[in-house]
Amino acid sequence: MKLFILATTVLTTFSLAYPAFSENIAHTRQLLSTKQCQSCDLSGAGLVLTNLSGANLSGANLSGANLSRANLSGADLTGANLIGASLFGANLTGVKLQGAQIAGADFRDAYLYNVSFGDADVNVAHLQGAIGIPTEAAKAGDFYRWGMLQGQKGDSQGAIDYFNQALTIDPEFALAYMGRSVARYQLLDRKGAMEDAVVADQLFLAQGNITGTQTAQAFITELGAPPPSASKPKSKGNFMNILGLLGSAAVKLFLPF
Repeated sequence: MKLFILATTVLTTFSLAYPAFSENIAHTRQLLSTKQCQSCDLSGAGLVLTNLSGANLSGANLSGANLSRANLSGADLTGANLIGASLFGANLTGVKLQGAQIAGADFRDAYLYNVSFGDADVNVAHLQGAIGIPTEAAKAGDFYRWGMLQGQKGDSQGAIDYFNQALTIDPEFALAYMGRSVARYQLLDRKGAMEDAVVADQLFLAQGNITGTQTAQAFITELGAPPPSASKPKSKGNFMNILGLLGSAAVKLFLPF
């Protein structure tokens, strides 16, 4: 009897600590057959690669659901619970997310063109690598941080796209100019890299950022030197290695915040 009580206690404790998702099959079938599933319980549902374009999922519980690479273009997810849901690589073009709970939601590599986040807090979701994040959905610092992370992954063009969005919000964001300069250098666009480094230098100087000014000027000097081989130009190392060439202070200055 004591062993039974002990086992029951352990199992109860385990269940409370690690809640399991129980998919509501009836609601899943309703969604797939009608695309109308307001306030449905779809927690933990497996919806990978599913075509849910235009679906009405307002107020639905999709916590822990797997919507990876699903087509949700034009869907209504107003007030939906997406906590811990996977939307990796999903097409979310034109989706309504006002009032949605997105803590821990995975939006990596998802298409977010014309998504309406409303008051949803994007800082609690995973957005690195997402494509087409609306400028109004985040702050200049967020786009800068994502740009630096993309640069460290070796995705220079993706980094530039994020830096462009940061500069759309804040045209005097010196760090974003400098980050874009490094990314352009990696893509062998020395002219563009020089232009951005010069602007960054001017902004750092105006803002009294001594470390920034020294870093920008050191990079301008590097860019002014002739390439190792005019016939076969090469960039130097990865994103952080390039900053490392300019000194440890430069690395600390440009780390994502």
